[in-house]
Amino acid sequence: MIYTGIDYHKRYSVACTLDAQGQKLHEARIDGNVPAAFAAYFKKLGTPSEVVIEACWNWGVLYDLLEGTAGVAKVVLSHPAKNRIIADAQIKNDRIDAKALATLLRGDFVARVHVPSRDVRQPKNIVRQRLWLARVRTMIRNRIHCVIDRHPLLERPAVKDIFSNQGKAWMKRAPLPPADRTLLDDDLAIHALLQTQVDALEKIIVADNAANPLAERLQTLPGVGKILAPVLALEIDQIARFPTADKLCAYAGLVPSTHASGGKIAHGRMLPFCNRWLKWAFIEAAWVAVGCSDYFGTFYRKQRLRGKGANDAITIVARRMAIIAWKMLAHQRDYSPQAPDATPAPAMKPLSPAALTKD
Repeated sequence: MIYTGIDYHKRYSVACTLDAQGQKLHEARIDGNVPAAFAAYFKKLGTPSEVVIEACWNWGVLYDLLEGTAGVAKVVLSHPAKNRIIADAQIKNDRIDAKALATLLRGDFVARVHVPSRDVRQPKNIVRQRLWLARVRTMIRNRIHCVIDRHPLLERPAVKDIFSNQGKAWMKRAPLPPADRTLLDDDLAIHALLQTQVDALEKIIVADNAANPLAERLQTLPGVGKILAPVLALEIDQIARFPTADKLCAYAGLVPSTHASGGKIAHGRMLPFCNRWLKWAFIEAAWVAVGCSDYFGTFYRKQRLRGKGANDAITIVARRMAIIAWKMLAHQRDYSPQAPDATPAPAMKPLSPAALTKD
């Protein structure tokens, strides 16, 4: 077997191929990243090659292209930050990075990344776009609060939410200095546009995931609604890839890092390498659950009584939710308020294994 590392860029790629002994067989710059250029490169090798690429932005385009290229035996997707030989290199260029990837692949040292099916990638991109827009909307809301707070003598409306229709109407007519009036009007216009986009994406998300069995099941978990359920379902993708609940918790970044040496064990911060979208979704669901579920509310208060801060306590609740979610999906059971940890079998017909992993 021979091994090819590809350093992928927007307008070109650099490929390097090594033989089983680690000797360089071929190296080339592939301009344009067009299918014909990749086909010519692998045809020149004369032997099927395993290929490794990094999970950079738009990796799916190259991954799908390579999967359909003659001469490519297998495509491996690697985690960029975990490839320390590249990330920590003192001297970096495209040729060195491509060769380093091929070397890692030859030694089976590549930090592999799960590859979602094509059917999952598109709805996942829609969900992530909605989450990103919601974060930008929060930034704009904070800017608006900052402008309003600069004028404490303003007579404010008696509303809980300043972004309600009544609150927005007040902000549009509030007497402000010219500069702040301009800033506020601009931010209100941006906020209105973002809200329109978020609402439109939410309709698409709900429609696309109406028949998603994982999302349907997860929505029985307290705190998980019509938007968070698809986020969790699409980011988890296939529960079978997590043999234990601990694996899912680690993937979601809900467990602390551990350092063991000389018989001593120390726990540090939460794992830095994780699926940040999944982590966000579980934590958001936890905040909602502690307010609507006796079980999670009591569990949260116990953590606070033990001296945990609010953020640490909610992370612990989120980890408990992830464990329960794993049990629900792995054992094909809905959430049960009577036995949250056990999640006994529901009255509905259990899903088949094929349906459980359906994208």
